[in-house]
Amino acid sequence: MAGKDYYHILGVKRSATEQEIKQAYRRLARKFHPDVNPGNKNAETRFKEINEAYEVLSNKEKREKYDRYGDQWQYADQFAKAGAQQTPFGEFRQGGGQEFQFQEGDLESLFGDLFGTFGTGTSRRRGRPRRSLDVEQPVEVTLEEAYQGTSRILSMETGELCPTCRGTGRIQNVPCSTCRGSGVVPRLQRIEVKIPAGVTDGSRVRVAGKGQPDHSGTKGDLYLVISVKPHPLFERKGDDLYVEVGTPLTVAVLGGEVEVPTPKGKLALRVPAETQNGRTFRLAGQGMPHLGDSSRGDLLAKVMVLLPTNLSAEEKKLFERLSQLHPSGS
Repeated sequence: MAGKDYYHILGVKRSATEQEIKQAYRRLARKFHPDVNPGNKNAETRFKEINEAYEVLSNKEKREKYDRYGDQWQYADQFAKAGAQQTPFGEFRQGGGQEFQFQEGDLESLFGDLFGTFGTGTSRRRGRPRRSLDVEQPVEVTLEEAYQGTSRILSMETGELCPTCRGTGRIQNVPCSTCRGSGVVPRLQRIEVKIPAGVTDGSRVRVAGKGQPDHSGTKGDLYLVISVKPHPLFERKGDDLYVEVGTPLTVAVLGGEVEVPTPKGKLALRVPAETQNGRTFRLAGQGMPHLGDSSRGDLLAKVMVLLPTNLSAEEKKLFERLSQLHPSGS
């Protein structure tokens, strides 16, 4: 398989289960997280590769496409429509026998030749009318961006009415040579779009009037299809966030405060004495914002007791004394 081997990056077999992939990701993400390795560029690069691999392999549909098409999995639908098949040499063969071997930077022009497309998400063949004026654009955001809301500058190839045929597609009953009979010519535009707080995987954000035009100049809409990158610390379930909080043994036994990470900073959590390992505390209103209103989910902090290491002789004697006082460990 050409390109990056996501299985190798996560250190799992190709037959790995979803749980094995998730466990491998969380282990590696914690190890190479920038907060743990400040200023380490190699760790930062590794962290990005780990996130990229997990984003694909944790999604059933994306993983199936990756297993079939390798690092060109994003174009699986276009390959399928064109009747393309992968060869053992990492090339793709179209139904008519023509072969294509991709070089970096060739994909855009290749798909233009294969499908006669312009615009994002509205693939069509030359000379055929558009099925829809609406355009879809995938946008990936981080959990922090989904928490706060964000914006993107998009460079998009859309269209405008052909000045030669004025959108009719024909001149004296002959297909217009400028627009090849479509009535529209491609145009590259840069637009800024706002992504509201609270978006989730699969959220569709409508940007009115930024789609393709029809023969009258009326334009469809642009739909941002959101995907949220997995986070090494937080697990999201709906609008609630789950996080594990390392807690010193002495704090768990005697009580005290620990710091709980949140997408907007750290909070102090009061841990009562004799708190058991695995106990979960609910921090109301500290989760993700609900899309479309001012309500928020909760943050659930799970205590993970940290056992001391590198004990001194005196500390070991104290634990031996404790074991005598509590022989059952209770």
